[in-house]
Amino acid sequence: MTANDTLPTRRSARDDAAGSRSRRSPRRRQTVGGAIVSLIAELLIIAGAGTGLYVVWTAWWTDVVAVNEQTKLVQGLDQVKTPKVEGTEHRGTAPVLAEPPALSDVFGTMQIPRFGKDYNRPIGEGTDREKVLNTIGLGHYQDTAMPGAPGNFAVAGHRVTYGKPLNQIAELKKGDSVVVRVTDAKKKFDVWYVYKVTDSQIVTPDKIETIAPVPNKPGVEPTAQDRWLTLTACHPMWSAAERFVTHAKLDYWMPASEGTPKELSETVK
Repeated sequence: MTANDTLPTRRSARDDAAGSRSRRSPRRRQTVGGAIVSLIAELLIIAGAGTGLYVVWTAWWTDVVAVNEQTKLVQGLDQVKTPKVEGTEHRGTAPVLAEPPALSDVFGTMQIPRFGKDYNRPIGEGTDREKVLNTIGLGHYQDTAMPGAPGNFAVAGHRVTYGKPLNQIAELKKGDSVVVRVTDAKKKFDVWYVYKVTDSQIVTPDKIETIAPVPNKPGVEPTAQDRWLTLTACHPMWSAAERFVTHAKLDYWMPASEGTPKELSETVK
């Protein structure tokens, strides 16, 4: 994905002030590894002009480093110890994180069984390329709903490079699970949200109605049953000409203290 890979949105006043708000842990800091990557990138840009080495670095090395950093971010979340049992599936009004996270804060994780049993990526606030998509991996569109709330929890991510968290988005099928976990240790908030894929579409970058509160129905107010999740990624591979968009709807939620969603232990066929 490139700098313009996300769908354009209007920033609200809270978005403009996001950078000045205090950050929740874990805060993303540049590590020694990150500094080394930056140095290697500069050297390869110089040495690789006309040789293709920079392309190799972009395609491979950014993945190696990004996946390592993203794994550390997941491990750094202060999540409650989840019982190794299948908890109760709640389908009523879901708890929602009261205060939106600050820009680039990591506030949760996403697990997609279709992508493999070890797939577990952090979700950051915002879709800024350098602060979120190239580092944290998955970014929440700031003008969209939070998980569990009526509306559309929309998330962007790369299909290639920088950990490529949505590389397999085109493989998602109707009924597949997307499991989101939101954690705020200070507020003792730790909740699972299990969404089920409903459909996918390929659109041009200007089709922002795909992340409307009710997908593809701009101006329509969401009902209590309209609790959506939308994933967006560049399409086709190595191009930002279009967007691959997948929609999912909330099936149930579960406090993490009660157990683990059964979808995380089932075999995907």
